[in-house]
Amino acid sequence: MTHAAAVHHTSMGLDSRKMAFWAFIGSECLLFGSLISTYLIYKGKSVVGPYPHDILNIPFTSVSTFDLLMSSLMMVLALAAVQRGDLKWAKIWLFATAFLGILFLGGQVYEFSSFVREGLTLQTNLFGCTFFVLTGTHGAHVTVGVLWLLTLWVRALQGKLGPAQAVTVEISGLYWHFVDVVWIVIFTLVYLIQ
Repeated sequence: MTHAAAVHHTSMGLDSRKMAFWAFIGSECLLFGSLISTYLIYKGKSVVGPYPHDILNIPFTSVSTFDLLMSSLMMVLALAAVQRGDLKWAKIWLFATAFLGILFLGGQVYEFSSFVREGLTLQTNLFGCTFFVLTGTHGAHVTVGVLWLLTLWVRALQGKLGPAQAVTVEISGLYWHFVDVVWIVIFTLVYLIQ
């Protein structure tokens, strides 16, 4: 069976896997929309500290945000390399994307542990509860993305990731870009607008 025969298109001529994934991203928008809404509803209603202005380290998180944004660029470069059949650069860019994701997660672990040392936990106040649930859910999504990227990287190492599998890489890229966009919203609403 040829590759063209294996592709399933919708009535609009789009790959059905991409359409299904867009539907999944829509459901993820609802999840994050509800978590962000909950954070905003309870914002400023904590009766005990620590409060956001006491604890948030905006310069540190700005570096983590830049790191995550650069990982999106690496993802674009990885997809382009796969599409043109350049396995060497596909491996490099996929690993770079995953590595930057791991750095972001390391920053989140550092931030969470420092907040706990300063007295902010899920049980401390409304800010702690909504903050940890929102950013922790995002971190879990980044973790899934990193594992997915490392799986693609291993497939590239095995020589099993060429132009015929570009849609698979494109779908993982959609997920990765979605996670980055969600973080921009979280960073703006939680860290920058206090």
